[in-house]
Amino acid sequence: VQLQASGGGLVQPGGSLELSCAASTGIFTLMGWHRQAPGKQREMVASITSDGSTNYADSVKGRFSISGDFAKKMVILQMNSLNIEDTAVYYCNANLKITRREYWGQGTEVTVSS
Repeated sequence: VQLQASGGGLVQPGGSLELSCAASTGIFTLMGWHRQAPGKQREMVASITSDGSTNYADSVKGRFSISGDFAKKMVILQMNSLNIEDTAVYYCNANLKITRREYWGQGTEVTVSS
C-alpha cells in the first residue's frame, strides 16, 4: 500500500489550499491528515471514517474540511483562512481494514507566508 499526497505549496495568510491523497490499493476504514511543524511533534489535523464521521483538531475547526471517497481510495483536505501557524509538512494516513495497520504518505509541505 502506498499513499501519494499532493497539493502543498506556498500561500499567503488568509489563503486556501487543497491537499489530496490517493492510496494505491486496499480497503480503508479511516483516512486522514496529520502535520508536523518545524521543531514540533506531529499532530492530527483531520480524519474521516468510511461511514462519514469526521474529526478535526481544535486549531483547524471551521477552517479546514476533510472529505473522502473510500471507493476511490482518496481523501481531500480543503484548507481555508490559512495562517502562519498552519505551516508544516502534511502527511496523509490511512487505516487498512483487513489488518488494521496504519499507512503513511510521504508528506507535502505547506508554507503560509507573506
